[in-house]
Amino acid sequence: MSDRFALTGARIFDGDDWHDDAALVVRDGLVEAISPSGAIPSDIRTADTGGGMLVPGFVDIQVNGGGGVMLNDHPDVASIETICRAHAPFGTTALLPTLITDTPAITAAAIAAGEAAAQQKVPGFLGLHLEGPHLSIARKGAHDPALIRPMTDADQATLIAARPKLPVLLTTIAPESVDPARVAALAKAGIIVSLGHSDTGYATAKAFAEAGAGVVTHLFNAMSQIGNREPGLVGAAIGIGTLSAGLIADGIHVHPATIRIALDAKQGPGKIVLVTDAMATIGTAMTSFTLNGRTIHRKDGSLRLADGTLAGADLDMISAVRFMHDVVGVDLSEALRMASLYPAQAIGQSHRLGRLAHGTAADIVALSDDLGIGSVWIGGDKVFEAGASR
Repeated sequence: MSDRFALTGARIFDGDDWHDDAALVVRDGLVEAISPSGAIPSDIRTADTGGGMLVPGFVDIQVNGGGGVMLNDHPDVASIETICRAHAPFGTTALLPTLITDTPAITAAAIAAGEAAAQQKVPGFLGLHLEGPHLSIARKGAHDPALIRPMTDADQATLIAARPKLPVLLTTIAPESVDPARVAALAKAGIIVSLGHSDTGYATAKAFAEAGAGVVTHLFNAMSQIGNREPGLVGAAIGIGTLSAGLIADGIHVHPATIRIALDAKQGPGKIVLVTDAMATIGTAMTSFTLNGRTIHRKDGSLRLADGTLAGADLDMISAVRFMHDVVGVDLSEALRMASLYPAQAIGQSHRLGRLAHGTAADIVALSDDLGIGSVWIGGDKVFEAGASR
C-alpha cells in the first residue's frame, strides 16, 4: 500500500501562487496535488497543521557546516548527515555541503563522502559545493592563501569524474586561477560553475559567463566592486542575465540598502538567491571553532578570524527569509522564492525542488504567521516538529 496523506488547515504557497482552503496531498514522498479541502477522498489520512502556511522546503547551495562540524574537518558521510540534520529545523530540506579551499587529499575525501551520501540517500543531501582552491589570493577572504592554486588538468579531470556520481556538483572558481576553456569543459560535463573570490573585471567575467559559468558566489563579498569605469564582478553578477548570484542576508555581510539596489537592478532570467554560508555553529551554542587550523570566533551574530575577517556566516535560512521580508522589505512570496525556487533554478533542480506541484519532492515547511518553523518534511517524512524532543 502506498503512503498517502494530506496536510490541511494552512494556506499553501506552491512557489508561484497562494492557495486558500486547500489541502496538500502527498504520495510516496512526492506531491500528488493541491486539492480543495472539501475534495479530499475519505480514505486519505489527514493531518491538520493548525493554521499558518505550508511552503516549499528551502534549498541552500552554500553550507560549510552545522551541528558542531565542518565538512573540511571531517569530510565523511557522518558529517554530511550531521550538517543536513542541523539545518532541517530551520527549514532547509536540500543543501550542498560546501568544502572551503583545502588540500587535494581533503578534497578527494569530501568527494568520496559526497558520492557515498548520494548512494545512501542521506535526507537533505543535494550534492557538493567545492569553494576553491582555484581562487584569487587578492580576494581570498577567510580562505588559506597557502592552499589557493591554479586549476590543473588533474583537478579538471577529478571534477568531471565526480559529476556522474553526485546529484549536483557546484564549484566556485576565480578567473585568475582557471581559464575559460576549462570552464567550458566543466559546464559541458554538467558541473555548475560559480565565479567568486575574484578581483576580475567585468569583461573577463562576461567571457566566463559566455563560457558556461552560471552563478556568482556570495554577491558583494570577496569580489571586485562596482566602479564608475569598471563594473567589476558585482556589476557582472547584477547586469548579466544568465548569472544567478548567492546572497548572505544577515545584515552583516551586505547592507540592506545595497541588497535593495541589487534586487531592483538585477537582470534576468538569473536571480539573486539566498545562501547561508553557514559554519559549524548552526544548531549549537559553541562560541568558536577551527578552520584550516585557525580559530574562528562567534560574537554578535558574526563569525570572524582573529584579525576581524568575516569567515562564513552565523546564519540559518529562515532567519535570512525573515531579514529579507522584515528588514529589506521584500514581499513574502518573493523572499520564499529566494530561499527555494530560485536556488533550485540556479542549479538546474527546479523540476523537483523549490515548488509544491504534482511530481515534485514533498519537501515542505510549515510556518506560523510570524515565520516561525512548525514542522519540516523531507521526501514526505517529517524530520522536525517544534516542541518535539530531538
